[in-house]
Amino acid sequence: MQQTNVLEYLEGTAARLPDRTAFVGEGEAMTFSQVRRAARAIGSALARRGLEREPVAVFMPKRPQAVAAFLGCVYAGCHYVPLDEEMPCRRVGLILESLGARVMICDGTTAPLARELDFPGEIASYEDLAAEPEEGSLLERVRDRQLDTDPVYVVFTSGSTGTPKGVAACHRSVIDYIENLSDVLGFGRRTRFANQAPLYFDACLKELYPTLKFGAVTYFVPRRLFMAPVRLVEYLNENRINTICWAASALGMISALGTFQRVKPWYLSTVAFGGEVFPVRQFRLWREALPRTDFFNLYGPTEATGMCCWYKADRDFGPDETIPIGRPFRNTDILLLDEGDRPAAPGQTGEICVRGASLALGYYRDFAGTDRVFVQNPLNDRYPERIYHTGDLARRNERGELVFAGRKDQQIKHMGHRVELGEIEAGAAALETVRAACCLYDERRGRIVLYYAGDAGPAEVVGALQKRLPDYMLPNLVKRLERLPQTASGKADRAALGRMYEQADK
Repeated sequence: MQQTNVLEYLEGTAARLPDRTAFVGEGEAMTFSQVRRAARAIGSALARRGLEREPVAVFMPKRPQAVAAFLGCVYAGCHYVPLDEEMPCRRVGLILESLGARVMICDGTTAPLARELDFPGEIASYEDLAAEPEEGSLLERVRDRQLDTDPVYVVFTSGSTGTPKGVAACHRSVIDYIENLSDVLGFGRRTRFANQAPLYFDACLKELYPTLKFGAVTYFVPRRLFMAPVRLVEYLNENRINTICWAASALGMISALGTFQRVKPWYLSTVAFGGEVFPVRQFRLWREALPRTDFFNLYGPTEATGMCCWYKADRDFGPDETIPIGRPFRNTDILLLDEGDRPAAPGQTGEICVRGASLALGYYRDFAGTDRVFVQNPLNDRYPERIYHTGDLARRNERGELVFAGRKDQQIKHMGHRVELGEIEAGAAALETVRAACCLYDERRGRIVLYYAGDAGPAEVVGALQKRLPDYMLPNLVKRLERLPQTASGKADRAALGRMYEQADK
């Protein structure tokens, strides 16, 4: 029988491997049977409150119990909305305001914070909900009404207006993603994940649902370790981690600081990276340190339920090359469209547009925003077919592989020329003495501003860029920082750099 509900992952594994550890946090862990028992109790409690097909906010730290709370919402026929104490209070408030949720699940850590948010609904204790009796007949009635097109979760990403936008994904798209990702990366029962991404990002799907599917195990890496790369690698070794799916900058931080000269992650057999371009120089350091490890470059927007393209990086790349994003997962198609919504010519850059079952439902309570980017396929005039305009640019190389070429919204007009800021960043990051780089554009003054972290001086960076880029692409201002600010997902925080720039300009 075809799978139609993500809970089938948990139920099958809990029946086969009830006492096997599923999720491990700091000083705590949960087995599959414990996750199932807690989730069914929470689902029963929420269903008894009359909740169904509506959002439930889960405001908890990254810990095994948060996963049980997520699944409890799904058992109730609802969709979970992950929040975290790391998120700024204003952002949490904006999300809750747009949700209109009636219940927010908290634990002892976050309950005091939740009470300060003036949440109008019920602040429910995780511990109390998980202790309520399970009502099997009620859960069965809920399950009978669930469809694979019902939402599983809503995660909030940055919005161009400053207000977070919620992306809703359904059972069908999550299952399609997990099945294809697991097949490509070779996950199985012996997989030992180390989770890097916060639970309020869709990036955590790469660990959570394959763990439930196979009976694998996920370790939630303490956030503080990402500031101490040697200790981080030691943590991987202590827990015999064999699989990581991390932001490229998190990997780059380890290799750029000379960590492999002191310790190597000996157990890693699979390393997947994504979220941003991984500099070839840093990739080479990883590959030299772990010659028997499989490396994968993943690409995909939240609106396509995680990742939708993959590339096994098993060859050498020149310093001026970009590691390809390869090709789409099975049951997904990528269209490269030019500005006239026509197929991009061979070798020409076009916008990545995604079609297939992996597409999310759209933006939560924002039908106008959804309609702007989830549109009718312009190449199909015969029947309704949605595609998603990602805003990302790519081209196909001579091997037919997709190569990421930046963002449309990072493409600027400078000195009468179109300039892709990502190309400047890549040029700076190619220097051995530069660990990371990020570009901004001051439109008012017509300035390209480059921030970087590394040992090189600004003059050395400019000199290297002069050998790679035309004059009109050279940054007008180059600033060295000890460390680039990062978002919670591990990417360079452009907003924080923008505020830094504006403050310095006063």
